[in-house]
Amino acid sequence: MTEIGSLKVSTPSEREISLTRTFDAPRSLVFDAYTKPELLKRWAGGPAGWNLVVCEVDLRVGGAWRWVIEGPDGQQMGLGGVYLEIVPPERLVSTEAYDNPWYEGEATSRIDLDERAGRTTLTLTVRYASQAVRDAVLQGPAAQGVAAGLDKLAEVLAARLSR
Repeated sequence: MTEIGSLKVSTPSEREISLTRTFDAPRSLVFDAYTKPELLKRWAGGPAGWNLVVCEVDLRVGGAWRWVIEGPDGQQMGLGGVYLEIVPPERLVSTEAYDNPWYEGEATSRIDLDERAGRTTLTLTVRYASQAVRDAVLQGPAAQGVAAGLDKLAEVLAARLSR
């Protein structure tokens, strides 16, 4: 297991990466932050200087989601997928593919939210087409981008709870 700040990164199987972080917020609020465009746009951009400029969410099984993330130099990265399972406020499963793929195949992303005593542990598990793809993703900056985004999410959650 590796740690990037508050994010724990592990490999539970040959094809999966699991990212875990705990938030001081109820899971219903964390679930909303992953499914409501007005909240997603506040945190889901990755590292500093990157912003979510397109955020479409059709929150139903079979519904599509689409993001376009823009970097400080205007570079854009588009991605999207289809929702496979939605169990508010505990689970969200979808496919994930990039407009300009940087890895082979499509991934499946599963978000599990476990609340205890008002704190929510988020576990994001991504399953890739092969072990080689998983290993390539581990070598890149994806985990650092997720860690940065989840740091922003922690700030958004804290601000919403302090209202």
